[in-house]
Amino acid sequence: MQTHAYQAVVLGHLAFEDLGSLEAPLRQRGFCIEFVEAPTAHFPLSQTVSCDLLVILGGPIGVYEQQDYPFLTDEIACIRERLNARKPTLGICLGAQLMAAALGARVYPGQYGSEIGWLPLQAALEPDPPEWFVPLLAPGQSLFHWHGDTFDLPPGAVHLAKTERY
Repeated sequence: MQTHAYQAVVLGHLAFEDLGSLEAPLRQRGFCIEFVEAPTAHFPLSQTVSCDLLVILGGPIGVYEQQDYPFLTDEIACIRERLNARKPTLGICLGAQLMAAALGARVYPGQYGSEIGWLPLQAALEPDPPEWFVPLLAPGQSLFHWHGDTFDLPPGAVHLAKTERY
């Protein structure tokens, strides 16, 4: 029986969404992964602050739609607590937008319209990406994108990657 050295909590926004390309590297590094569906979660979640890594996935909604999706308000507060504790947190698409909102940055519809399809990620110019993130930037590696929102980078945040439009 394999013992896990680390705990990762994944906040998802769609029942069929998973970690995709990130799951194998995390498991290889000894992470036990717990999935939580944010729309039906009962916030605050103690494990989102105590875990070794919090991953916040994407979804078909906007951070600015809190009136239509009230769980977003509690989710943002939970993410803010995690970020204030300065613990490792990775946001993907909507997840990055939720992190930005938790840190007080502006999240808004992008000016270039929707970006949908299998596209590569582009490494941010500075700093060099962490070793665990490099496989996602490999030449020929494409990830599925479906987004049109963007955000201002909060002070102190590390920008790991972008797409052609966002």
